[in-house]
Amino acid sequence: MKTSESRLRVRYKETDQMGIAHHSNYYQWFEVGRTDLIRDLGISYRDLEAKGLMLPVLETHCYYKHGALYDDLLLIKSRLAGFNGVRLRVEYQVIREEDGLLLARGSTVHAFTDSSLKPINIKKHNPEIYKLFTE
Repeated sequence: MKTSESRLRVRYKETDQMGIAHHSNYYQWFEVGRTDLIRDLGISYRDLEAKGLMLPVLETHCYYKHGALYDDLLLIKSRLAGFNGVRLRVEYQVIREEDGLLLARGSTVHAFTDSSLKPINIKKHNPEIYKLFTE
């Protein structure tokens, strides 16, 4: 399936008193990766929303192996791990670039919905977008 890579640096405000990035930041970093993944597929979140489409989160998981520290340069690897026309699953790896250490891995599950959050089958609703996710 499709993959994408994003890079970001841990900001001071993302760390706690111990100098370790707070666990809640990983979901923001997942969002950066997912946004870049979708853009790499050929469409932006903004374009999806302009077409009346939403991708609300249904499920999240994160397994923390090692802490990210202030000023670490992170590589977020995102992979479209599943797609059935209604739901999509994205898997993530957060890696410290300096030494290649896997800091965390996780996943999110999303559903294609209309603007009222009613689930839709994107293959029927918009075959062009379906094609972007399946090519």
